[in-house]
Amino acid sequence: MNKIILNLLIISLSLILIMQNTIVYSASSKSALQDEMSDTQDKIEQLQKEQEEIQDNRSEAMKTVENLIYQISDVEKEIEDLETKVDNLQEKIDQSEKDIQQKTEEYNKQEALLDARLLALYKSGDTSFLEIFLTSSSMTEFLANYYLAQELVEYDKEFMQSVIEQKEQLEADKAELESDKKELDTSLTQQKAKQVSLTSMKEEKEKYAEQLTEQEKKNQEEIEQFEKDKAEIERELKRIAEEEAKKNSVNISSTPSASGYIFPVQGLTRANINNKTYPSYPGHTGVDVNINVTGKNVVAVKDGTVVISKALKNPNGTYRSYGEYVVINHHDGTMTLYAHMLAGSRKVKEDDKVVQGQIIGTVGSTGNSTGNHLHFEVKVGGRSVNPLPYLP
Repeated sequence: MNKIILNLLIISLSLILIMQNTIVYSASSKSALQDEMSDTQDKIEQLQKEQEEIQDNRSEAMKTVENLIYQISDVEKEIEDLETKVDNLQEKIDQSEKDIQQKTEEYNKQEALLDARLLALYKSGDTSFLEIFLTSSSMTEFLANYYLAQELVEYDKEFMQSVIEQKEQLEADKAELESDKKELDTSLTQQKAKQVSLTSMKEEKEKYAEQLTEQEKKNQEEIEQFEKDKAEIERELKRIAEEEAKKNSVNISSTPSASGYIFPVQGLTRANINNKTYPSYPGHTGVDVNINVTGKNVVAVKDGTVVISKALKNPNGTYRSYGEYVVINHHDGTMTLYAHMLAGSRKVKEDDKVVQGQIIGTVGSTGNSTGNHLHFEVKVGGRSVNPLPYLP
């Protein structure tokens, strides 16, 4: 009996020791995890501090040049949009003038026929029910003449109404044409003013650029190349969006609430976005997912077709601008861009069909990037919009 009790005591003590070790291990794991999270946050804060210091240490000339580069880029986009608007208006005006000329000729013919018909009616006078009855040789002929007279009356009414409607439509078309011409004049005036402003900003930028150090001049070249690359990408995406809108009647004003997106980095949420303002700095056309992202998969936020999948590189082979990036057309008026992915990690190519949640690459830091993060953009009609309202 004592031996049994002794064995039970030994087993109990063993269980207690195991539980204590488990509790200590769990506490240790939790503490290690908390330490890891704290270290990660410290790294993020340190990186932000370093970036702020870099920004603060820039010369006033460099700050001015950067701001002017972004302003120039914005004005160039505005001029480009105005050029498209002017071209579209001119095309519409040319077509409207042709249509109005054709409608005017047709209206003149119809008006001449109506005048002739009214003159004939005036000369013949009103045909009465009694006159039709007296001139008819039989009841059958009377009914036939009566219905024929009624049909002529109805035809005359419809013909006159048709001519009136033609005239009203013609006047409406002329009024719309005049409105389009005024809008064209306004757009041309705006375009000239923007061109003058653009020339002035470029001259001012060159003046300040002369004051930059050699390193700052290299930074200037990188920023200008990035803006050039972005503009070329947006032009291509705008072309794709316009072609799709014409072909499939896609509504390019897709609303964020109807987007149906998932988060672009697998396993992460909006909490992994450090700066949730838009734009977070001048010239930034997206949002950066940058907390605990190392090694994470980048996924398609929605079904779609890959329209761009490439690596932007300099002639010497180094990455520039977006680095490794992908653009997906969701065929709902929106496209999404995923940039700075890990070298060689892209898993999709142009024209690939992708499904929501499909892995398209890995978070990295290629191109104009200061650390591992996913640069994510939403495009509507080819132009960048605030991506935050689209994210869950």
